[in-house]
Amino acid sequence: MTSRVACLFCLVVAGFGASVPPPTVSLLRVPDGGVQPQVVEEPDGRIHMLYFLGDPKGGDLYYVQAKAAGEAFSKPIRVNSQPGSAIAIGTIRGGQIAIGRNGRVHVAWNGSNSALPQGPVNPESGKPGNPMLYTRLNDKGTAFEPQRNLMLRTFGLDGGGTLAADADGNVYAAWHGKGMSAAKGEAGRQVWVAESHDGGKTFRAEAPAWKEPTGACGCCGMAMFSTREGKLLALYRSATEEVHRDIYLLASEDKGKSFHGSLVQRWEINACPMSSMSFAENRGTTVAAWETGGAVFYGEVSADKVAKPVAAPGDRKGRKHPRVARNAKGETLLVWTEGTGWQRGGSLAWQLFDRSGNAIGEKGAAAGVPVWSFGAVVARADGTFAIYY
Repeated sequence: MTSRVACLFCLVVAGFGASVPPPTVSLLRVPDGGVQPQVVEEPDGRIHMLYFLGDPKGGDLYYVQAKAAGEAFSKPIRVNSQPGSAIAIGTIRGGQIAIGRNGRVHVAWNGSNSALPQGPVNPESGKPGNPMLYTRLNDKGTAFEPQRNLMLRTFGLDGGGTLAADADGNVYAAWHGKGMSAAKGEAGRQVWVAESHDGGKTFRAEAPAWKEPTGACGCCGMAMFSTREGKLLALYRSATEEVHRDIYLLASEDKGKSFHGSLVQRWEINACPMSSMSFAENRGTTVAAWETGGAVFYGEVSADKVAKPVAAPGDRKGRKHPRVARNAKGETLLVWTEGTGWQRGGSLAWQLFDRSGNAIGEKGAAAGVPVWSFGAVVARADGTFAIYY
């Protein structure tokens, strides 16, 4: 067993060479000591990973791939064309990865203070803001194209943006920010989406996703996901009247031209919790995961709404950065961090659930989540799971 792979459930062989099932969960380290792993698994089992290295205020993103979870990764390729133009500080502002048509890799991230191209001038400060940057793997698959800024009409990028792509060549980048005539404070923030319908070659200028005046939690992240049926989904946290930090689901059936929204879960707190969200899909069922009040939840997305939330059992305090995966049997693995915070690492935790949302076995735990980091999880074809941290 290598130092990067640790099976969390020992294999016990009874009798004379009797076969036994593989471990339910395998724990794997991110290559090169990287942080903030983002992982996408293709139907053939291939793993695509994005991770961060360097100064949290201005470092670099790297891309690797493996034939299957647990196998050796390829040689890393730096994603950002300008060194030091990515950011990890705050945990929720890092890189996002999506796989589009013909396996093309797409990446978006919040630019650092020194990143170029710069964002539009923020009229509230009189200075250019941080950009929402995008790139894609070139046609040969050997390097990433020069980074581009997708923020053309908006300013005030703070919390993390997000990215989605589909097999038809549609690519979507989203973030929350302000238009030039927006109200002051978080009440003036809203979700914006930039669309590409030519595989990321060109993008339309960003447009508001939803015009309901919910505001957006300034330093919270977002998550966007394109289902295999072509539906576009997004999760974000509101900031209505500065205290209603509720989770909302946005859904689009017309390739991002219009969205409708629904309330997922309420939370009243007069502070920014710096939370993040995630999606996963298997056999036509999509699940979403989020944090509320120090607890982590997941729920199935059905009829453009999230079904009854399922909470991870145990102490509902200090849990953050939920990531979720579902296998072909309908089992869901929810992964999160405990004890992490500003400039503070922590531990990893996870819980397996059956298709009805009942917990299976005990909560798993492992120490050693680095500062500014979290876990990532995929479901293998054989029904087992792999967690990267």
